[in-house]
Amino acid sequence: MRLPLDGLFIKVSGLTSEQDALLAVGLGANAVGFEFGPTPRRVAPSTVHDILRRLPPGVISVGVFRHEMPQRIVATANSLGLSAVQIDGPITAEEVRYVGDRVATILRGVDDDVEGEDGVDYLVVPETDDAASLARAGTLLAGPTRHPVIVSGGLDPDNVADVVRRFPVWGVDVRSGVESSIGVTDPVLLGAFVTNARWGYEHALVERLDID
Repeated sequence: MRLPLDGLFIKVSGLTSEQDALLAVGLGANAVGFEFGPTPRRVAPSTVHDILRRLPPGVISVGVFRHEMPQRIVATANSLGLSAVQIDGPITAEEVRYVGDRVATILRGVDDDVEGEDGVDYLVVPETDDAASLARAGTLLAGPTRHPVIVSGGLDPDNVADVVRRFPVWGVDVRSGVESSIGVTDPVLLGAFVTNARWGYEHALVERLDID
């Protein structure tokens, strides 16, 4: 299911505290991401539960999972009331369908071996500081699956406007590019990132695709 959103999707990922989640929203992000996999930014479901209770209505909450059993993805997402799940790393088409039948929205991290999956709503393209990956985002947007594309990885306040202007992406996803240290958001960097992302969207050099 597509997420209800007008304009550019701006997601801040790897959040670990209520303070940073509220900061992200206050500075203009419309989506927040929490990592449940084995990463330095991993947060407990109980922590995310408390954070979600404080978020304003309409903010999109995304749980990020890597190398996780589909049953746990579904259980965590539904118990917390997440808006969407993001699945990174290897997963079978059958497992994706299992999750898709039980959660509202799936974001799928892609690499050279993944073009798209049945039941996936959005594709997340990593390593956007690499020209080949940016070209790949354009290919996915123009391809037969017509999945909306979110660019991620390597984004920061200095390059996000150029990425959004040059490619008809649906959204951007930032993590380390706006951190002062792992899991800690820098308000100056984040404020500049959101401002520059929106400027790039408003001054796009490409036509946005109308994807239902």
